[in-house]
Amino acid sequence: MRVLMAGGGTAGHINPALAIAGIIRERYPHSEVLFAGTPFGMEARLVPHAGYDFAPIKVLGFQRSFAPDDIIKNLKAAGYLMTSGFRAAQIIKVFRPDLVVGTGGYVSGPIVRKAAKMGIKTVIHESNAYPGVTTKLLSKYVDCVMLPVEEAKKYLAPGCKAVVTGNPIRGEILLKSKQQAREELHLDSRPCILSFGGSLGAGTLNRIMADVIAWHCKDARYHHIHGYGRMGKDTFLPALEQKGIDVSQYPQLDVREYIDNMDTCMAAADLVICRAGASTLSELQAVGKASILLPSPNVAENHQYHNAMVLQNHGAAVVIEDKDVTAQWMIRQIEEICDHPDRLRELSENAKKLAITDTDARIYAVIDAVMHGKS
Repeated sequence: MRVLMAGGGTAGHINPALAIAGIIRERYPHSEVLFAGTPFGMEARLVPHAGYDFAPIKVLGFQRSFAPDDIIKNLKAAGYLMTSGFRAAQIIKVFRPDLVVGTGGYVSGPIVRKAAKMGIKTVIHESNAYPGVTTKLLSKYVDCVMLPVEEAKKYLAPGCKAVVTGNPIRGEILLKSKQQAREELHLDSRPCILSFGGSLGAGTLNRIMADVIAWHCKDARYHHIHGYGRMGKDTFLPALEQKGIDVSQYPQLDVREYIDNMDTCMAAADLVICRAGASTLSELQAVGKASILLPSPNVAENHQYHNAMVLQNHGAAVVIEDKDVTAQWMIRQIEEICDHPDRLRELSENAKKLAITDTDARIYAVIDAVMHGKS
C-alpha cells in the first residue's frame, strides 16, 4: 500500500502524522509512506529524521492583521495558494498513493482536497476538540474524519463520516509506574508538582511558577519539577534569585530548561500544571493525572481552550486563562488539590476515565475500513 501523509507547521500536526505512519507500517509492513509538507516548517526536519521521504509543497496561512509584515506574508500566501493545487497534483501523480492521510495544518488542504477530487481514498485526523478550519472544510470531501473526542463532531460538515479514535500518544508514557519513576527521581512521599510550558516555555506560566516556588520551597512541602523552556533561559532563574531562591539549596526542586525524561516526570507527578495542547492532554488522560491547565492564547481558533474545557467539564482538570491567572489563585488551587487526597484522586480518576487506550487499533480499523470500502 502506498500512503501519502499531509500535515505540518507545528508539532501538533507532525507528531500525530508520524504516529499514524508508524501504525500503518506496523500493520502493513510492505507499505510505502511519503510525507508532503512545507519546506519551511518543522516537518522538513522532523520527517526525514524519522526515516520517511519528504515532498515539499509551499503553503502559508493567512494572517488576520494589517501590520506591514503580515501584509507581506499574506501576499506570499496568496501566491503559494495559486500554485499549491498544481504542486499537489504533481506529488500525487508521481507517487500514486492508494490512501492520503491529512493531519491538519495548511498543507493538508490542497493535498487532501486534490486527492479526493481524483477519486483517491482520503482520511483526516484532527487532534483538537475544536477542529481547525482545514478539517472543517475537508470533512465534506473525505471518506472519514478521525477525532479525539465526541464533542468535536458537531463542528464538522453535516453528513460526514466521523469516528472517535483519540490521539496517538508516545508508547513510553504508558510504560513506567509511579513508584518506579519516583524511585528514579529520588522522591519521597511528599506530593510532586510537574509544571512546564513546552520546549519554548510560556511567559505567563514561568512568571506564576516563580512565585509558586518561592511560596512553597522554604517549608519543603512539595517536590517540584519545572521546565522553563528556551524563552525562560535568561529570565527564570534570575527571577527566582530576586526572590531570594537559589535552587541549588533546595533538593526538592528540579528546575531546568527542558524536561528530556517527560515519561518519568509525568509518571512521578501528582499534579501537572501546563498548557493544553492536544497531545499533552491525551497523555494526561492516559496516565490519569490531575492537572491545572493554562490554555495558550496564541494558537489558531483558541484550540487549547476548547481542548482544556473538555477535561474541566468532565471534572478532570481545573482551567484558567492567561488573562485571569494570578499567583494567589494558583497557590490556592495547588493547596486545594495537593493537600486534599480526595480532590487529587477525583481529578486523577476522572482524567483516566476520558482516556482512549486503544487509539492505535481504532485508527487502523478506520484505515482498513476505508481501504476495503467499508466506510
